[in-house]
Amino acid sequence: MNNLYKFSILMFIAVFTFSCDDNLEIDPEQSIDGSQALNSEQNIAALLLGVYEEAGQGVSFGGDIQIMADLLGASDQISWFGTFLAPRQLIQKSLLVDNTFVRDTWFNNYETINQTNLIIDNLDVITSSDAYRAQIEGEAKFLRAMSYFELVRLWGLPYEAGTTNSQPGVPLRLIGYEDYSQPLPAERASVEEIYAQVLSDLEDAYTNLPASNDIFADRYAAQALRARVYLQMQNYAAARDAANDVIENSGASLTGSFADAFNNDADSSEDLFDFQVTNQTGDSDLITFYASQDNGGRGGDIVLNPAYFALFPDADDERANFTYIGDYGDNLTGKYTNQFANIAIFRLAEMYLIRAEGNIMENTAVGQTPAEDVNLLRLRAGAETVSAPLTQEDILLERQLELAFEGFLLHDLKRTQNDVDGLPYNDPSLVLPIPQNEMDTNDLIGDNNPGYGS
Repeated sequence: MNNLYKFSILMFIAVFTFSCDDNLEIDPEQSIDGSQALNSEQNIAALLLGVYEEAGQGVSFGGDIQIMADLLGASDQISWFGTFLAPRQLIQKSLLVDNTFVRDTWFNNYETINQTNLIIDNLDVITSSDAYRAQIEGEAKFLRAMSYFELVRLWGLPYEAGTTNSQPGVPLRLIGYEDYSQPLPAERASVEEIYAQVLSDLEDAYTNLPASNDIFADRYAAQALRARVYLQMQNYAAARDAANDVIENSGASLTGSFADAFNNDADSSEDLFDFQVTNQTGDSDLITFYASQDNGGRGGDIVLNPAYFALFPDADDERANFTYIGDYGDNLTGKYTNQFANIAIFRLAEMYLIRAEGNIMENTAVGQTPAEDVNLLRLRAGAETVSAPLTQEDILLERQLELAFEGFLLHDLKRTQNDVDGLPYNDPSLVLPIPQNEMDTNDLIGDNNPGYGS
C-alpha cells in the first residue's frame, strides 16, 4: 500500500464462518476511501485481516524468509539448480545490494509493520468491548514482533548473550504513517533495542490474546514466538519455560505421523500458527522453489544432496525418506507438495526441541527429560530412540532432521557460533544488505552493512 489515502484494502465485511480447522474464506476486494480506513471498528478489523494477508505473501512468511535462511545457511546438503540469480547469490554467500529477494522481503516486512502501527495508533475507535480491543492490539503486536524478529536476524549481526549487542540492527518505526511512499526517516536501532521491542510486543500479545482464536494468532502463538526469540538470545531458561507453557497448555498435539504435519489444507493438530492459503489466495514460494511442476512448483530449484541424507543416523527414519524425485531426476523434500496447503510458522515439534535444549543447557528436567522429548519425535518418525545424557549438539542435529527446510538452519548455526559453510558465524557476508531504495530515501540510516558500500 503506497498511500493510505489511495489504497484498496481487503474488506472482510461480509458474513464469514471460521473454525479451528477451516481456511480463511476471502470475499472480493472492495475499495474504500483511505480517509475512512481508520475511523471505525469495522475498518480496523478489516485492515488487520489485510495485514495477515500481507505478512503471508511469498516474499515474506509465505516462503522467502524461510528460503533465505536455509540457502544462506546451507553448505553441501542442498543445491540451488534454479535459474533465478537472487537465490543463487544467497547459497553462494555473495550477495549484491540489488538482490530482489532481499529488497522485496525488507519492504514487505516494513509494510506489514506500518500497517500494524496504524492499527495500534487507532485502537481507541474500537468501542464494542475492552476484550475485543485488547485482542486486536495483541494480534497487531504479534505480527509486528514477527516482522522485527526476522528483520533483525537477517539484517543485523547475531545476538550474543552477555554482551551489549550494540551492533546496528534495523530502523525501529513504531508510528504509522499514511503515505508509505515516503516512509519516516529512522536511524538503525541496535540489535539489543530491536530484541527488547520484540519481547515487549510479545509480552503485550500474550497478555491480551485469548487462549484460542480460530485461525488467527492466539496466546500460544505469541508464546511460541517468544520461545524462539529467547532461544536465539541464548536465554535457555526462558526459552524452556515458554516452550513448556505451549506444550502443556495450548491444547496442540503431535500429528500421528511425520507426513501428517505437512501439506494440509487446514491447520493440523500440532500447528500453533499458520498463514492460511486457499485456491483463491495461494501464494507460497515454498511450493514455487521446492516443488515439482506437478505439485505447483518450478520443477525443483532446491534439491537434496547425499550430504543431507548422511545426517540421519537411522536409515529407517521417516524424515530421511520424506522425499520424491523431481522433474529432472533430483531428490526433493516432501514437505511442500500441496500448492494450497497452509504455511505452518510454528509447530509443536519445535517446542519439544526448544524445551529439550533448554533443559540440557540449564541441567533441568522441566516437563520431561531431554531424551523423552526427543524420543517423542523419533518414535513418530519410526527412528531408533536415543538415551540420556544428551548434549546440545544432539539437539542441533535433531533440529536439522525435524525442521529442515523450514527456515532454521542459518539461525541455529549463528546462535551456537558454528561456522556456516566454512565462514565464521559472524561473518558480514552472512548478513543481508539494506536495499538501495532504503539507503537513498532514509537520510538517517547511515552506512550499509559491511561489504555492501554506503
